[in-house]
Amino acid sequence: MKFHIGFAALVFASPIVAASSPRATPQTGFRNWTVYGGSAENIRYSALNQISRANVGKLQVAWTFDTGDVFPRSEMQCNPIVAHGILYATSPKLRAIALDAATGRLLWSFDPNAALHLPQTKERNRGMTFWESAQGAAQRVFFVSRHFLYALDARTGKPAPDFGHDGRIDLRENLGRPPADVYITATSPGIVYKDLLIVGSLVNENLPAAPGDIRAYDVRSGQLRWSFHTLPHPGEPGYNTWPKDAWTYSGGTNSWSGLSLDTRRGLVFAGTGSASFDFYGANRAGDDLFANCVLAIDAATGTLVWHFQAVKHDLWDRDFPAPPALVTVLHDGKLVDAVAQITKSGFVFVLDRETGRPLYPVESRAYPQSDVDGEVTSKTQILPVKPPPFARQNFTEEIVTNRTPEAHQAVLERLKTLRHGGQFIPPSLQGTVVFPGFDGGGEWGGPAFDPSTGLLYVNANEMAWVLRLVPRPAAGTAVSGKTLYARNCASCHREDRRGSPPEFPSLVDVASKYDEREVGSIIHTGSGRMPAFTKLSP
Repeated sequence: MKFHIGFAALVFASPIVAASSPRATPQTGFRNWTVYGGSAENIRYSALNQISRANVGKLQVAWTFDTGDVFPRSEMQCNPIVAHGILYATSPKLRAIALDAATGRLLWSFDPNAALHLPQTKERNRGMTFWESAQGAAQRVFFVSRHFLYALDARTGKPAPDFGHDGRIDLRENLGRPPADVYITATSPGIVYKDLLIVGSLVNENLPAAPGDIRAYDVRSGQLRWSFHTLPHPGEPGYNTWPKDAWTYSGGTNSWSGLSLDTRRGLVFAGTGSASFDFYGANRAGDDLFANCVLAIDAATGTLVWHFQAVKHDLWDRDFPAPPALVTVLHDGKLVDAVAQITKSGFVFVLDRETGRPLYPVESRAYPQSDVDGEVTSKTQILPVKPPPFARQNFTEEIVTNRTPEAHQAVLERLKTLRHGGQFIPPSLQGTVVFPGFDGGGEWGGPAFDPSTGLLYVNANEMAWVLRLVPRPAAGTAVSGKTLYARNCASCHREDRRGSPPEFPSLVDVASKYDEREVGSIIHTGSGRMPAFTKLSP
């Protein structure tokens, strides 16, 4: 599979299906695409009017650029940015490239793996961050490969020698854990506030896992300027929602999907993920702040301004899948600056931007408790009353496929063996239906907001998953290859190694695709959405 970047005239991100938000007044300033998501507000909106319904059918391809990256079962998630007529993007092999935006001519390419003499891997990456000094004398682009954050000269593609160590910094450092034991990367680009680059991270969803600190680095030197601990340290807000000293051993609670920024207020907004391990939390009893939260943080200092937690003690992998969108809505007759956060469960939380207070009612509801040994689920969870969900909430017999009578009956029989009933049915040894699914509702592509109409556009997915907990062998049990596989791999690739393609590929006959050295390299460094298993010895 080859990957292309192409332009037909000037086509930017386009909305897909719509969920409504109250009408807002038009805004200006959305005529460039220098930031991931279109703008610091992350609303994927362009005010350009050269393309209309009257002429869109006449568009012709202006140019294409073949990245030359050939990978089986890979994907290109990059949202290119354009600054001063230059398009910056990343390829599936995670080369950084710069193209003339008018012609598609390659200006430069940077390969971080070649620079470090490392083998190529396929990595998920959604783009780059652009920064320039006040007079434009200095211009840099930032991106992450493996556990390194790179700063490149935007004009030449060469690493900035005064940034960190030879143009890069190691994201494993300054996390309170031994760097060699930490797996961390970033699939979504950071965001610039003045002279700070603020970044989230992608960490292991199993334990051990790195904490999901949100960090700000000096754009010139790479020096760490502040860290916000999403897994609170002693004396910090939220510490008492975890077991004592959980910050030393737990992990996750990371902002992997990207950030948005209110430049006037100096606030950076993040949606965080669930704590590790995603589906079992006996070792993290409590509400687990700041997992599954929308956070408003002072961009200059890293101080928490407010938080809103949507899922307490998450056991369903209900991390926020996209950056918060900064919108303006008409509420009770007044224009209110707000934050719109989509969820994997198909809801939109609309929060006051300055206080985090929901603008529309939310309901606290009781849900069944877990019967898994050692697990303590939250007694209540909240869901918004308005806006209505943009995905169905319960997988019932009424919506079982009618593709064929045999398929219908097979799904019905399977459904009878599982627990189901809507949101927040706890994981179980029996098996629990999660719907609209781990990749359901809204995904990392995020919403788009039209400030002239007040419409929020969301790509909605519905996919039923079965979540079944499997007891691990007791500590001290002799470790065989099968035991290691059950502990570390079966949750994604299944006990029979057949996986759930395309998200989790089959490992049957894996030896016909990779030799032992290649398998060892993938396990040690990770590949695609698979994390590195740094805890495993050679």
